[in-house]
Amino acid sequence: MSEWVVNAESITKIYQMGKVEVNALCGVTVKIAPSEVIAIMGPSGSGKSTLMNILGCLDRPTSGEYLLDDESVSGLNDDQLSGIRNRKVGFVFQSFNLLPRASALANVELPLRYGGGNGHRKDRAKAALDAVGLSDRINHRPNELSGGQQQRVAIARALVNEPAIILADEPTGALDSKSGAEIMDILLKLNKDRGTTLIFVTHDPRIAGMTQRIIHLRDGLVEEE
Repeated sequence: MSEWVVNAESITKIYQMGKVEVNALCGVTVKIAPSEVIAIMGPSGSGKSTLMNILGCLDRPTSGEYLLDDESVSGLNDDQLSGIRNRKVGFVFQSFNLLPRASALANVELPLRYGGGNGHRKDRAKAALDAVGLSDRINHRPNELSGGQQQRVAIARALVNEPAIILADEPTGALDSKSGAEIMDILLKLNKDRGTTLIFVTHDPRIAGMTQRIIHLRDGLVEEE
């Protein structure tokens, strides 16, 4: 096993806004070990979302080197990034991002379908739903589930491919405090039981306080810890 599941060195990201260049990241270095639980925090405009998009292979850096699970992804094209993203990254978003007309089971199967091949998709999706305590809701659509249950479906979808990392962007932001606490318990249990590496992007100091380490961003740079 590699020393680092996330190894991002001197990452920059420059956006061209008309004639103006915007430096969203200005040489960020982030290293995360397998099974770590990390929070990324910072004020609006600090570069959190940009860094999340690069770590999650939704975007590529302007310069710098990024190795995800020992695989260099900095220079990949869109199709290659999509393949890496499907195999190595699970996403959990504040807004759940579930297909409204599909059952919980079908939503969780989606990453397996994109990955190609049959490979016992239903069995793996059922096992993922069972891991988040939803084995009795597999045929329910999102509108038949509570917010907390929808987020559990999203977590099951994120873990079904056994990714190298799960990126959780404000995962409790749309939930009441009780449901939010349950979601954090589920994610932290996955880390404990499976060794899943968790990266939380959050404004919430309560979530950050449950992690092992906090990476603070400001003005596109990592603040010294």
